[in-house]
Amino acid sequence: MATIGDVVLIYYRDKPSFFARIDSIKPDIKKDWFRVQLLILTIPLRTVTWILKEEYISGVPFTMEGNSIKIEAVNPLTPESDSANIGKGATKRVSSKDGTKVIPFIKSKRKI
Repeated sequence: MATIGDVVLIYYRDKPSFFARIDSIKPDIKKDWFRVQLLILTIPLRTVTWILKEEYISGVPFTMEGNSIKIEAVNPLTPESDSANIGKGATKRVSSKDGTKVIPFIKSKRKI
């Protein structure tokens, strides 16, 4: 289950729509329901409160005003996984089907 401080991806009508951070999860007056405060990570930032069951916070799809919604926890990248990918393919040139080339940016160590 996603918890306070987690970044989640919100699916709207089965398509990824926006990221949000869970700022608080408090019990609602209704049994087994929770008030989930989300900081929607858009410009401008917005805060919303959704009243959800625990299974909805855990990723089970639900509907809101007839629209399919799903909350999916985002796994954070660790510094180790990022550094392991640095340099992989740094000197490779990748060709696409249309003949264009993707050349990775490599910072030069030139002295000025």
